[in-house]
Amino acid sequence: MSAHALTTSFVAKFSGRLGFLGLTLIYALLVAACLGTLAREDELSLGRNPVANLVKTVGEFAHPSFLDVWFGNPKLEYKSDDGTVLRVENRQEVEADYLAGLGRATWTTIRIATLGSLLGALLALPLAVLTARNLAAPKPLAWLAKGILDVARSIHTLVFGLVLVGIVGLGPTAGILAIGLHSMGTYGKLFAEAIESLDMAAIDAVRSVGATPDQVFFNAIWPSVLPQFVSSHLYVWEFNIRDSTILGLIGAGGLGLLITEATSLFQWGRLSTVLIVIVLMVSAFDTVSRRIRQALS
Repeated sequence: MSAHALTTSFVAKFSGRLGFLGLTLIYALLVAACLGTLAREDELSLGRNPVANLVKTVGEFAHPSFLDVWFGNPKLEYKSDDGTVLRVENRQEVEADYLAGLGRATWTTIRIATLGSLLGALLALPLAVLTARNLAAPKPLAWLAKGILDVARSIHTLVFGLVLVGIVGLGPTAGILAIGLHSMGTYGKLFAEAIESLDMAAIDAVRSVGATPDQVFFNAIWPSVLPQFVSSHLYVWEFNIRDSTILGLIGAGGLGLLITEATSLFQWGRLSTVLIVIVLMVSAFDTVSRRIRQALS
């Protein structure tokens, strides 16, 4: 290797390392600025008795409320300060009723995520076709489609939900629409990238025989990108199952409503039960979707 080539290689490596160090320094300065400003504003306090509060909360979390279905006190007495019995409660029956409601809320969450994901995918598909650069759609349409996808991806699901609850009212419909509108942006980006990764030779060959745009899409594009589309749909669907669990916080129904009730009443045992259900639901869907993706690959 010549001296010039060695020098060029050294300069390129040195410049690359300097660039990385520069970005690392900027990141470190940003972290320092965040910590410094929060400390100056006294916003890093852990509150009063954080250790005692942590121990108490962990202890209550360690006893999920669903255990009371079998081990709860069937004659739990609630007394006033002077010892007067106010009421007697069968904890086993109460928690059995709560689990039934939890099952209904879980089904609502699954419906919100499933229908919202499907809606987002259907809305995103034509926009992805317009934004894919290798398909050379008219620029005004491509810019408009890209702008819609960018806006949808930038606005959080909860923001969509807050607006839609005011429009369509409380309930799963607002959650479905919120999931669909936000997911549209993510689907559009993933679908467009899948289309851009195609071999253009097959597309040009179909075009050369006089095929219409619809025929080009369904004969040359759709069969090639379908596995990637399905994989992307499963990924976003899985994410939306997690995302839809919090939409109940704004009145869209599902598990989020139970999370709100449990946290507002400091019922950490019930919150623990809800979180266990969420983890099991997401883990089960992750296992199923992974096997489907492996079958498609």
